[in-house]
Amino acid sequence: MLSEVRDARLAGRRTARAHRPVIEQSWERTLRSGVDPENGVRAGLLSPDEVRRRREESPLRDVLPVLREALLPVADAARHIMVVADEDGRVLWREGCSTVLRQADGIGFEPGADWREDVVGTNGVGTAAVVGRPVQVFAAEHFVRSHTAWTCAGAPITDPRSGRLLGVVDVSGPLDTVHPATLAWVGSVAKLAEAALRERHTSALEGLRAVAAPVLARIGGRAAVVDADGWTAAVTGMPYTRRIALPVPPAPGRHRLPGLGPCTLEPLAEGWLVRSSDGMAEPEAPGATRIVLDLTRPRRWSVTVTGGAGRWSRELSPRHAELLYVLAVHRAGRSASELAQDVFGDPARRVTVRAEMSRVRRYLGGLLEHRPYRFREQAEVAVLLPDDPKDLLPHSTAPAVTGARATGPVGR
Repeated sequence: MLSEVRDARLAGRRTARAHRPVIEQSWERTLRSGVDPENGVRAGLLSPDEVRRRREESPLRDVLPVLREALLPVADAARHIMVVADEDGRVLWREGCSTVLRQADGIGFEPGADWREDVVGTNGVGTAAVVGRPVQVFAAEHFVRSHTAWTCAGAPITDPRSGRLLGVVDVSGPLDTVHPATLAWVGSVAKLAEAALRERHTSALEGLRAVAAPVLARIGGRAAVVDADGWTAAVTGMPYTRRIALPVPPAPGRHRLPGLGPCTLEPLAEGWLVRSSDGMAEPEAPGATRIVLDLTRPRRWSVTVTGGAGRWSRELSPRHAELLYVLAVHRAGRSASELAQDVFGDPARRVTVRAEMSRVRRYLGGLLEHRPYRFREQAEVAVLLPDDPKDLLPHSTAPAVTGARATGPVGR
């Protein structure tokens, strides 16, 4: 019946039956997009490096364990695959029944592929992203003929902080794998993923609140500490506001914020100190922020920031210690390729560098610039080094570090 409806719809003939409203509306959008229903259109695959970069930077990376635990245990028996796409409809992860994975390759349902609705027509990934709710697409409800041997159910995953679409999780398989409970199952798993993201955000705010308490206790006037998205961790001298609208992107200095008026933003740990400018004379003077990279203690490397927001520290992983050491030595900045050479000895490993620097920027925020990566020009940067050059990050094999051990490290 669906095949008859599909053929009649494409031929412009009237039929006794019609697609479900969600499918019919999708078809109308797809027809306007000019997708070829017989042959389809395959957009170029993303390069493996670009797929890796998107995986590293996607917030969905943090909820993959939730998705896998809920969807994959019965994958082989049920002959289905789990597909996770980003907000652009690009397939980033694909796991499940090996036989079905090979069949998916035949229709271009593979990592790096573009499965937006206006590219490949009605499908569980692209259509769910457009309508913003779980959607099941069965057989000839798909727009492109080669997809009609499949059934798929997709559900969007949104950022609980902003409501922004992060991507879609989809379960797909041959027609005979369809089950009436699949749509509810996938929709419930998407909600579990959103709950996990919400829990991570709550934990992050609690951590920021611990940093904020001593800072707010020392300063006078109206102030708040918020995360990078403006969610409030703590306030002093002003009513609590759940979220403060920050500039996009946030930057240190004076700003006029909705509901608060003139304010000064200062980077603080993984967030921002927002201080009302009422009665304040001048914004932070150049050089008022001091960043100390302490590499003297074995396996206890840290970065300490002192400024208008007070003083706070964070212990560093070996990789982040290497990256920040290179940036402290090269104050003019390093490109992603140069950092890749400095740390890995391979300038082609730009994707890994960008992913790691994205994580560093989560806690150093406005103290780091990019293009090239560098510390803020106004900040004073000091490096504390071990007495013996051979003790500089002793387990590191980064060329920049091994070279410094041989010639003597540069410190400030």
